[in-house]
Amino acid sequence: MDSELFQPTLPLGEPELMRASAYQRYLDELRSSSGGISTRISQLSPSLKADLLRFGDDGGASEVVEVMAACVRHGKRVTIHIQSDERVVPLTVFAQERLVHCPVSPEELLGKPMLDLKVMHVEPALLQPPSEPGATLVGDADAHYPLAPLLWELAMRGLRRELLPEIAGPAVYRVAPGLDTTSLPASGAVMAAIQRLARQGASLKELADWPGMDRERATRLLNALYLQSGLIVSRSHPDAARDAWF
Repeated sequence: MDSELFQPTLPLGEPELMRASAYQRYLDELRSSSGGISTRISQLSPSLKADLLRFGDDGGASEVVEVMAACVRHGKRVTIHIQSDERVVPLTVFAQERLVHCPVSPEELLGKPMLDLKVMHVEPALLQPPSEPGATLVGDADAHYPLAPLLWELAMRGLRRELLPEIAGPAVYRVAPGLDTTSLPASGAVMAAIQRLARQGASLKELADWPGMDRERATRLLNALYLQSGLIVSRSHPDAARDAWF
């Protein structure tokens, strides 16, 4: 895709999006000079680095939502370089501030086929959140977006069709009492399931059997709720031990 098509959404003063082929050569050079793992990923916290290494040596070869989940879980500021068509979109995640910085709008990024979105690299963020006192490198204000809607769409429409590792296994799930369910971009059977989960717990199998649901839809919903910090996972519940799916 020509870079001119992205120009209207590029923040003032930001560089044009790099070509994926050029960025891949850059990553290959980093790996060659560091013995396999780039020097940038080595600057991440040990816990986040270990989490990302499950997906590949730079967090690559994985679904975007898996890497986003790891970054949010560890509460770190990171930049995820995502290949979209022939360009690389640097998505900076401010987990604690529940904010992202992106040179293209999330609607444009998620408007691409999910199969075309690939995590190429993860590194510590250079940008700072606009709310930080004394911040000098925050990016353009028009390029900041709320994190929650992006996480929701990645979970509901992304490539991952299995539960995230942190919530997988025999368990009973409920919606956390503090979650504002009215703010979620859900309707129909999904919203009905959310409201029911707010009243009662259910295993993945039970949730999949509810009206309008199936296993994949139930799995995506649980992942989405987890990424909203809105899911209670009970592994000691008697129904969890009886869950034959696991």
